[in-house]
Amino acid sequence: MRWARYALAAGTMLAWGLAQQRGGRGPAFQATPEELAQIGAKSQQIEDLVRQAKAGQAKARRLDPDLVGDVEVYAKAGRFLQEFPDLINNQNAVGHAMTVLDRGIERANQLLAGAAPWNTGRKQIHAYYSAIDGSVQPYAVTLPENYDPARPTRLYVWLHGRQNNTTESEFLFAQQNFRPGNVADQGQIQIDLFGRINGEGWHWGGEADVFEGIAAMEKRFQIDRTRIIIRGFSQGGEGAWHIALHHPDVFAAAEIGAGTWSRRAQMPGLEPYQLAVLKIWENMAEWALNAYNLPLAAHDGDSDTQPNAIPAFPPGTPSRGQLESSLHARAQLEKEGFHAEGEPDNLHMVGAPDIFLISLHTGHGARPLVRQRLDAFLKEWGDKGQTSPEHIKFVTYTTRYNRDYWVTVDQLGKQYERADVDAQRSDGGAAYAIDTHNVARLVLRETGHARSIRIDGNDLKVKPAPDIALLKTGAAWKVDAGRKSAALHKVHGLQGPIDDAFLDPFLLVRPTGTPWHAAVNQQALRTLARFQRMWGKYFRGHPFVKDDKDVTTADMSKYHLVLFGDPGSNKVMAKVMARLPVAWTKEIVTLAGKSYPAGENYPALIYPNPLMRGKYVVLNTGLTIPDNEYNADYGMPRWGDYAVVKVKDGAEMPDLVTAGLFDENWRIEK
Repeated sequence: MRWARYALAAGTMLAWGLAQQRGGRGPAFQATPEELAQIGAKSQQIEDLVRQAKAGQAKARRLDPDLVGDVEVYAKAGRFLQEFPDLINNQNAVGHAMTVLDRGIERANQLLAGAAPWNTGRKQIHAYYSAIDGSVQPYAVTLPENYDPARPTRLYVWLHGRQNNTTESEFLFAQQNFRPGNVADQGQIQIDLFGRINGEGWHWGGEADVFEGIAAMEKRFQIDRTRIIIRGFSQGGEGAWHIALHHPDVFAAAEIGAGTWSRRAQMPGLEPYQLAVLKIWENMAEWALNAYNLPLAAHDGDSDTQPNAIPAFPPGTPSRGQLESSLHARAQLEKEGFHAEGEPDNLHMVGAPDIFLISLHTGHGARPLVRQRLDAFLKEWGDKGQTSPEHIKFVTYTTRYNRDYWVTVDQLGKQYERADVDAQRSDGGAAYAIDTHNVARLVLRETGHARSIRIDGNDLKVKPAPDIALLKTGAAWKVDAGRKSAALHKVHGLQGPIDDAFLDPFLLVRPTGTPWHAAVNQQALRTLARFQRMWGKYFRGHPFVKDDKDVTTADMSKYHLVLFGDPGSNKVMAKVMARLPVAWTKEIVTLAGKSYPAGENYPALIYPNPLMRGKYVVLNTGLTIPDNEYNADYGMPRWGDYAVVKVKDGAEMPDLVTAGLFDENWRIEK
């Protein structure tokens, strides 16, 4: 029954994380005060040793920050256990923490002595500092037996499955000997990402972990940028669907095992602005066309019984578990015009480089035969590596995810509605034939030989250039020689909703002045405290925070500003209010044509920062998802681009009064 043992292993690739979970059975485990104190003392010892190392090296040479991170991540592992002790779920976790912290003390002493022996060996544990919040995040590396540091090497990026209650401590403890998936050795380096616990289904900080992890690898190892392959299973498969189809030009191939899919759009009670933003992440099957230039292998067992959809189907509803995610993606590719050929358990899409495999008589996992086919697929596309395609088919629903090789959708006709680009180049890159839908501005790259472009029936003569921008007015396209205009448009990274600000580095700004209304100011501060706590617990970092009086121009150029309070209490808010699409006085808040008493109502919104081009300003909210979605598969933005909220005495979050989306020019939709 070798295949059964393999299926079990594949289906529980993160058993070390799941081992911490109580599953709701029995009383909650609590570490003793003495154990928490010991964890704190060991963390402090690591911090003190690092401080000594920094002081000793200050005059001679600056310590390598990467090596410092490799040590400080152990101190962080202990500090966050102290801060969130409810994530310590059994006595084993306490013992693991002690082992991890002792290893951190050993590393700190080695750093103090000017050594870093953890940089050797096939299995290495490292860390990087995240740009989003400055937190230090761990990752693990497995090197091939024949690794040559002088030769660029292919990289496999592994996204783990569900681990709702794991911590840095458990990750560091387990990763020393952990190698997921029994994948064949093709001479690849493998990175195992922490994903900030669940990374909220590999969104927000979890999504950043993928790209920051790859960047960290490129600093330490010779990575072949054209041979990076993303892999994941279960919730990691869900994340791989999301990352691969939103970034189709980043990876040489993708292996996606299982993964949930969302049917929340079918549920009653959602407002139009909430239904719209579901198109960002929760309709991944509808992004399947982006596999046209991304070799993708999707698989699962035909007897999978894991929850397959969010929300789950009612009990007794027929389903094939998480195999459903593959079935839905394949069905969408067939709608796009690609038909499947082969046996039902081994299908390939004609006209696209994608395969769909099923492990027969198998649950949440893969049989050896499927694993062999997956390994052959990864080898084939890893050997080929990426090349810039002559023909691109690309779909998006938001300018946040807008690029596929030499095509960038810079502006949409309307966010959250399907936008398509079908672009071919010929004659050595001299001629382009392009069809679009719901695209208002398009940027082409690799156009050093371009002479003519036919787009939606418009014939344009162009001059060769590194990139060419095209602008649509009515039904007519023209070359946008003036590049971007000064007028406001929703563009990549500046298109909302509110929650979009937390995909990039952000700075929380506390008020220090005299508020117009104490109740409003206190509610805003409660919301701030709640967001800091929830981000810390589930995204494993403490956001950057400053008092309003200390915010500098340099801060504004580096961060999205998230302002709390009112124009009386927050100096930065007072500076920007006149240029925001909301009128807010001591008496009245007016937004979207309606007015509300300012004594108990206030705005929460996102808008391009009037003081700094290319950055957001956010008022009075962090993520707008509810608490229970911080540690789930999908977090649905609840407030769109703007909202008016009402003070709720004693509550961390205010009541929602009204909300909506700005149009493509950042105006109130009419």
